[in-house]
Amino acid sequence: MAYSSSTRDFVALSDLHPNLARPNVIGVVIGKTDVRGFPDRKNIGSERYTFSFTIRDSPTYFINVNSWGREDYIRSLSESFRVGDCVTIENPLVQSKEAEREEKFNPVTPSCYRLLLSENHSVVKTSSCYEIDTKLLSLLHLPVKDPQDYYSLGDIIANGQSLDGRILNVLAAVMSVGEPKYFMTSDKRKGQRCEVKLYDETEMSFPIVCWDNESIQLAQSWIPRETVIFASDVRINFDKFRNCMTATVISKTIITTNPETAEANVLFSFIKESAQSGALHDKMEEQSKGSINLETVVDIYTVEQLKEKALQSDGKLEPVYGIIYGYISTLDIDDNASKVIRNRCSICRFIVNEMSNTCTFCSDVSSYSKSTFSSFDILVDLTDHTGTLYSCYLSDCVAEETLGCTVHEFLALAEDKKTALKWQLLLERSKIYFKVTLSPSWRTGLKVNVLSCKLADPREASQSLLGKEIGNKRLHY
Repeated sequence: MAYSSSTRDFVALSDLHPNLARPNVIGVVIGKTDVRGFPDRKNIGSERYTFSFTIRDSPTYFINVNSWGREDYIRSLSESFRVGDCVTIENPLVQSKEAEREEKFNPVTPSCYRLLLSENHSVVKTSSCYEIDTKLLSLLHLPVKDPQDYYSLGDIIANGQSLDGRILNVLAAVMSVGEPKYFMTSDKRKGQRCEVKLYDETEMSFPIVCWDNESIQLAQSWIPRETVIFASDVRINFDKFRNCMTATVISKTIITTNPETAEANVLFSFIKESAQSGALHDKMEEQSKGSINLETVVDIYTVEQLKEKALQSDGKLEPVYGIIYGYISTLDIDDNASKVIRNRCSICRFIVNEMSNTCTFCSDVSSYSKSTFSSFDILVDLTDHTGTLYSCYLSDCVAEETLGCTVHEFLALAEDKKTALKWQLLLERSKIYFKVTLSPSWRTGLKVNVLSCKLADPREASQSLLGKEIGNKRLHY
């Protein structure tokens, strides 16, 4: 079988074999890796570069393509197309694959072969002028694995550490997409990381982590609480630091966005019904209350230690949970209410657009999604005897507990009462639970969220300053 166009014939991927002379193929790119460099054994001191991608031309057939060469050629070729593009390949080398070796680090394919690209003999072009493109683009929504062969997020959590290190398929909806974070590795290579939170009928928050540019760019196109993904061959791990199961996108992974399957349609219906009924909001609120057990946060830090930890992390700091014995040194709640109160979506609790007062995530679900509620969103400075953490988030329910009043009660206060409340809290020795993450886009480079702020027991606070152990708490000096 061969695909025809007005200018050339394309060999179907299922008909490829090594004896074909100068074959031309066409397919849609369903997976792609980042460019990597390796020492060149033939030319000591220099590097060869490579990347790979996977193309598909039918519901049942897809093949891996590898390219090696000079850095300029490889980077230029890689940047010429993305996942979702339709490409034509002229004169690739058709080579038999060693299945066990090939599929250890590459997507599993039904083909007995792989394609190799030569800088001197092969040509890759993005294609948009063939009638077959429409058929090819529809393949982007078909998973490469059996659509019924997947774990629910609840199944993964229920099986727990017994799945640590396993390669599995996952079908889930996108709850949120984090900001990409960039860093430099110990060998001076640039790195990146992006965490996406997934959910389904069984679990409301499950992290999947992307470490490569290609999957990060794909993730940035996903719309929270609208997009469903089928991720084939992700690695499942138990995160000891966070004490939870996580998924990681690896070089074998192929992600199908908004799959057209019966199983995905059930999940789409769940998303829509949850948003319309407000059930998603209820579950998110329930999850947020129980997601961080403060009793498990036992590590005590000084401000100086936190800053040193961030500096020594080489840009790869995982979220840090801990306790500071200090005080709020800046609390501007008596200046302008609009600076400390923001409107949030009644369904997803995200901060809404101030101009339209509607949620960009839920705005097309129903008219109910336009309902909003007022919430505290305060920036405070936290200080101890070693320094100050600037512009820390004190928001939502935690802010209400700290201030001792709701938003509506706060708005009803006279200005002098707001000032009195401010000085009631300022400079008082407090026990402050926090979460710290690296955020290059944040003004200080560190994003600090206050999880709890209450007056400290004087004896407990003084013991912490002397560096003594308090119960089972460990002091980081």
